[in-house]
Amino acid sequence: MPPRLIFAQGDNYMNAESKCVLVNTEQDLDKILSNKNKVIALVYASWCPFCRNFLPVFEKYVSGEGFDFVRVQDDQECIGEKYNVDIFPTVLFFEKGKVAMRLDGEPGVGLSEKQLADFVKICRA
Repeated sequence: MPPRLIFAQGDNYMNAESKCVLVNTEQDLDKILSNKNKVIALVYASWCPFCRNFLPVFEKYVSGEGFDFVRVQDDQECIGEKYNVDIFPTVLFFEKGKVAMRLDGEPGVGLSEKQLADFVKICRA
């Protein structure tokens, strides 16, 4: 059974057909994490060019079985601070509300589709 996908509108550079929920506050993320077993979250900033390039790549993986996918726009870096996100984009895998794994972007490069594919594969194991 595919994950339940949650729709939300938000950033001005994502199309209205986004398949992920957009999270802007720590409270919203906490609510999602308390209600879901496995969540893969992309933590990004709207001003980051590497994030803008990576968002469509992330969207392609939003059909993974057993996961809920969320986008965490962290322009104020409040959520990132809580989860020690030092670079954008970063992908976090939450299991039962706790960070189980993470994939940090590379300075000046960001993340690649291969890195995300490998990360999702490991999370499924």
